[in-house]
Amino acid sequence: MLTVFGSTALDTIRTPTKILKNVLGGAATFAGISASFFVNTGLIAVVGSDFPKKYYNLLAKYLDLRGLTIENGKTFHYDGSYDETLSIRKTLKTDLNVLKTFKPTVPEEYRKSKFVYLANNDPEQNVTLIKEFDKVKFSMCDTIEFWISTKRNAVIKMIKTVDAVVINDEEAKLLTKEHNLIKCAKKMMDWGIKYVIIKKGEHGSLMFYQDLLFPSVGFSLEDVVDPTGAGDSFAGAMIGYLASKNSTSFSAIKKAVVFGNVLGSFVVEKYGVDGLIQLKNKNIKKRIKQYEKMIRF
Repeated sequence: MLTVFGSTALDTIRTPTKILKNVLGGAATFAGISASFFVNTGLIAVVGSDFPKKYYNLLAKYLDLRGLTIENGKTFHYDGSYDETLSIRKTLKTDLNVLKTFKPTVPEEYRKSKFVYLANNDPEQNVTLIKEFDKVKFSMCDTIEFWISTKRNAVIKMIKTVDAVVINDEEAKLLTKEHNLIKCAKKMMDWGIKYVIIKKGEHGSLMFYQDLLFPSVGFSLEDVVDPTGAGDSFAGAMIGYLASKNSTSFSAIKKAVVFGNVLGSFVVEKYGVDGLIQLKNKNIKKRIKQYEKMIRF
């Protein structure tokens, strides 16, 4: 089993073509649903009493919800808008709400999880939570600009406690204070992490391990409508694939990155979580085959 800890949110997303209000979102939502295509996934998150029943039922279809807490108050709310190119997102508002005082604990049934993904939560919470698992074989974390700007030292400490970090290119530069992505990765590895995966949006990703570099292209798409959650779905698919194979070999991690790219590509083609919930395993297999054709020469 895989455990995913992070935010489940109600998002307001503004794209050039559509405005979505109070739709299901959050890093753990995208990562968890994405991972569930590969392995049974437990969710540790908190929502408020305003969280719609239809969204609860939707999550229950994909995830084990014994770790989902419902508290009195409002659900975490994010409001962001994309520019015309859909490549720059501006945060308009972040209301932590029930997330502000949430004290996460690991349910007894999840403690034996060998694979754990810490989505972009408070780094201090992540460091505390990872200690509650009995025998973690592989752990991965993500972070965002908000935590890097407000708790940089805690982010560095968190990176030292996991096996892999998934981070986008801008955040990697911000965190390490370097301009070159190879230098960024080397600096993070000097802090004691084994694997660094730097996401580059539509341009795919770079994975670093020891002195090896594995670049993987993004799946080329003509119609992108909403990039929200693509990075989280990438990470969820990646660790979900590894958990399904119960492997952390370099070749398994390379394949996992490719599955990450492919799952992320489905997300951006639809609004919100629609790209994931309308997905079938046969679609994933088909796109993996297309991806192989695309990169083999």
